[in-house]
Amino acid sequence: MTRTVTALFDKRSDAEAAENRLKASNVDAGHIRIHDQSTPGYSADKNSTHADVGMWASVKNAFLPDEDRHTYEEGVRRGGCLLTADVGEEHVEEAVKVLEEADTVDIDERSNQWRQSGWEAPAAGAGAASYAYGADKSSAKTGLGTDYADTNASGEQVVPIVEEQLVVGKREVDRGGARVRSYVTETPVHEQIKLRDEKINVQRRAVDRPITDADDAFRERTIDMTATGEEAVVGKTARVVEEVVVFKTSGSHVEQIDDTVRRTDVEIDEDKGSSVDPTYKR
Repeated sequence: MTRTVTALFDKRSDAEAAENRLKASNVDAGHIRIHDQSTPGYSADKNSTHADVGMWASVKNAFLPDEDRHTYEEGVRRGGCLLTADVGEEHVEEAVKVLEEADTVDIDERSNQWRQSGWEAPAAGAGAASYAYGADKSSAKTGLGTDYADTNASGEQVVPIVEEQLVVGKREVDRGGARVRSYVTETPVHEQIKLRDEKINVQRRAVDRPITDADDAFRERTIDMTATGEEAVVGKTARVVEEVVVFKTSGSHVEQIDDTVRRTDVEIDEDKGSSVDPTYKR
């Protein structure tokens, strides 16, 4: 179960600092919002009701009593910022402690100052909340209380029957990812190749034989001879030998949601001489 913690700040920077402190702590807090005069539903000349919740529409557990709710609204009208956060029941005290260490406004002290200067909190009207649910800086507590039944214009005592409904939605979250990058590496390669080399040799040999016509003696001549050889020629070719393919697959799974919802039940103790509608069913 979660509870809504509320805190008022004079400056938005203080509210944002408190939000950061809350997120940095070990508190299990969600739906942290900062409300000011730009918040949808804000009204400068009328207070919220249970038919028209005004700026409280985005607050999940906005079950504050009328007096507290209207006091926070007056703080926003005077330029303040309201921070709300849904906190797990086991972390409420820790969340309140974190907010107390920020520049939180003491809402009781501030409302007394406003009253001394002429401000009056609106009287609770028909349909006021049956439950008080929240936390403030001065008490540093959270609780669940019950108000008295209200009287409507016809003089009837009215006990609202409040029933919660579980609303399950879904949101997209980051499940991690993969990063693939390519880079170039160099690997030494050793090969062998056999090359041909030519060499010119000039030798003088002793000969002792008679001269012949084939010798063509006493004629000048020139002999040209060129030596050749082979050298290594290196070239490179590139081929695609493998591919890395990056893609996503999606599936679905069914998650079981277990929670509790609250409902106001009424017990009727019939006194002698009273009349109770027999068709009423709990």
